[in-house]
Amino acid sequence: MTSSISGYTGRGWLVVLLLATWLTFIGSVAAEEPSSANSGEAQQPSAPGEVPAAQAQPQTPVNPSVTPAPPAKAEDANQPNSDQSTQVKFGPGDLIEVNVYNVPELNSKVRVSNSGDVYLPLIDYVHVDGLTQEEAQALIEKRLSDGGFVRSPHVSIFVDEASSQGVTLIGEVQRPGIYPDVADHKLYEVLSEAGGFTLSASRKIAILRRNQQDPIRIDLPRNLADDTSGNVDILPGDTITVPRAPIIYVVGDVSRPSGLLVDNGTLTVLQALALAGGTNHTAKLSGARIIRKGPSGVTETRVEIKKMLEAKRPDVTLQADDILFVPVSGARVLAGASFQVAMTLATAASIYAVHP
Repeated sequence: MTSSISGYTGRGWLVVLLLATWLTFIGSVAAEEPSSANSGEAQQPSAPGEVPAAQAQPQTPVNPSVTPAPPAKAEDANQPNSDQSTQVKFGPGDLIEVNVYNVPELNSKVRVSNSGDVYLPLIDYVHVDGLTQEEAQALIEKRLSDGGFVRSPHVSIFVDEASSQGVTLIGEVQRPGIYPDVADHKLYEVLSEAGGFTLSASRKIAILRRNQQDPIRIDLPRNLADDTSGNVDILPGDTITVPRAPIIYVVGDVSRPSGLLVDNGTLTVLQALALAGGTNHTAKLSGARIIRKGPSGVTETRVEIKKMLEAKRPDVTLQADDILFVPVSGARVLAGASFQVAMTLATAASIYAVHP
């Protein structure tokens, strides 16, 4: 009895194992049926001995009447930004490059004529005077498109010389004049192009900008490398004025007759004499004069230097273009002739920059 039961048990486990194997096989076949069906839809049965044709990759439909748009341009430091393009307007004398994307035959480098026109292939003359870069680009694109020359044209304009938008430098620079600029220069660069300051130049400059009533005033250091905060942007059409620095002349019987540049601050009589090396032992200190030219004419004011040195008289502040004249002791100088004598001496005086 025991042996029969064990026989039945062995056969039962065998039946269960066969049934599990069968169910696993049925499940795998069912999972593969959808992909087989899809592949059957995608592939047609090929004839015996025929190689199946290669399947083409799906492509985006292309309209032959539309020209592909040019690739987006990355921002370049050499390209003018949107603010500059709105500020720069073309005018007679400007040299520009006109490029048509993907049509190099139409690229041109032309100069704006006195009438404000440029000649371009196919579209003849185009009036660009007073237009910004964006406006001129749009106008040329429209002319090319309306004439049927280029489908969906893309035009870029680059400025080589902005003669009509030059920066004007006047005053105490080595080479005053008009300098072409494309709105990407700094003040120090423009001053360097003009050769720098003259010996008598002031560092209090003014920048007159278009459409602005009041000028921009900047105080520059004597050595520009010491402080670059005044190195501002210069825009097309700016006028930079560099005035002459105030000069105080110390002439006569002094150790070193001088013209003293006083740009930042003031000088007194005793300070000016000290910078001129002091008076000679033959100088008449009581006969010194300040010669000043004002709206009403030339005036002479006597100053008693000896009493100033003894602190018996207050020191006197000098003004720009004053002449401190110290005569020689014993020499008779007429009041009316002292001005001519002082001017002659001042003309021959050496110019020195001082920093009060």
